[in-house]
Amino acid sequence: MAAHRSPPALGSATIATIAREVGVSAATVSKVLNGRSDVAAGTRARVEASLERHRYRRRARRPTGPGQIDLVFHEFGSDWALEIIRGVETVAAAEQVNLVLSQLGGARRPPPSWLERVIARRPLGIVLVMCNLTEPQRQQLRRQAVPVVVVDTDSASAASVPTVGSNNWNGGLIATRHLLELGHRRIAIISGPPDVWCARARTAGFRGAHEEFAVPVDPDLVRTGNFHLDAGYQQGMELLAAPNRPTAVFAGSDLQAMGVLRAARQLGLDVPADLSVVGYDNLPLSAWSGPALTTVNQPLRDMAGAATKMLFDLVRGVALPTSRIDLVAELVVRESTGPPRRP
Repeated sequence: MAAHRSPPALGSATIATIAREVGVSAATVSKVLNGRSDVAAGTRARVEASLERHRYRRRARRPTGPGQIDLVFHEFGSDWALEIIRGVETVAAAEQVNLVLSQLGGARRPPPSWLERVIARRPLGIVLVMCNLTEPQRQQLRRQAVPVVVVDTDSASAASVPTVGSNNWNGGLIATRHLLELGHRRIAIISGPPDVWCARARTAGFRGAHEEFAVPVDPDLVRTGNFHLDAGYQQGMELLAAPNRPTAVFAGSDLQAMGVLRAARQLGLDVPADLSVVGYDNLPLSAWSGPALTTVNQPLRDMAGAATKMLFDLVRGVALPTSRIDLVAELVVRESTGPPRRP
């Protein structure tokens, strides 16, 4: 019977070991490790497989500045992104580490060129917001000893990727439950993109509240958007101009809720007498809208800060007690919700 062979010890292989095993030069192995694109796909795959087999890792580095971390958004330009930036920057500043911002133009997965640029910069770590990596990208960064954490990921993360989010299902539940408790029975939802996990979770919470109150969901009142003002306005105009319009709208973001408020004003509807509106995120501007917006508080700064602290623990080689943290979402009741108008 063949003897059991233990896996190679972590860090026991050298670049020369990998090069001899694959039959390439040490320079080629270095190119793969450094994310260079001038390596044939077949050769790269063989080198990657050998690196993974030998569990090759670079040594972790301590965040003793001047260092930097990368903060990567799928897109930014709203107060939502600013709240995340402030949360990350507070922790990075305390560590005396610089922050590099980048965005992927709406893409949920970084292109190969992004990985090359990141590896060339050699950051201490990476915080991804509403986007995630492919498994080969994660493996390559692990070999570079560049840890990655995710804030509010767009899909169920791999167990090996530390993630900080909030309880989106419960957020959708408490927003809808509030409207049902006020007496609304025709409630519309304008969620986010259907391929985004947090949008699906909020919609599931919306449906869960209806089941709890034994109120059927009208499929015509279930809409999707993009989390921005334009989608809230466009979907709001369609919903509110219909003969049997809803008496309340749960928007999947504060920005979409602002779009619904604009549509209501344009159609001559009073909020909350004719229409109740609930947002999501509790951005600073939500308290200053007309009327002040009832919304679900998603603790964006706390989420970003928690993720950044996790990242620095990984940089120091500290084992994380958990790979997933979900912070509590709470309802903030203001002036945009009230009982439906009596016939």
